[in-house]
Amino acid sequence: MASIFTKIINGDIPCYKIAEDEKHFAFLDINPNAEGHTLCVTKKEVDKIWDLSEEEYLGLMQFSKNVAHAVEAAIPCERVGMTVIGLEVPHVHVHLIPLKSMVNATFQHKVKLEKEQFERIARQIREELK
Repeated sequence: MASIFTKIINGDIPCYKIAEDEKHFAFLDINPNAEGHTLCVTKKEVDKIWDLSEEEYLGLMQFSKNVAHAVEAAIPCERVGMTVIGLEVPHVHVHLIPLKSMVNATFQHKVKLEKEQFERIARQIREELK
């Protein structure tokens, strides 16, 4: 059965898309720790990050780095933190979280956003990728 991320990549579930290339996909987390919280995933459905080949791992890191620079340029923050946990969805994903304080990194404090806010944030980040 396809993971929720595969369904998002395939367009079966809507998302606030940030970027895409041949092997990766980035979109806003719909339950964000902070405005601009972005997920970078592999299009290939792999459960654990350490199961990626070296080439796949390095590719995901480069893709995530490029997206992180755009997030940092678009969203006021001290820095963009990165974390890989992987317990919620069995599909490799990197969290890019704009950090104003350590609270943003805890996954205990969530930000509620409306559709228009998600759309604006996604647009701002996409503009920084150009």
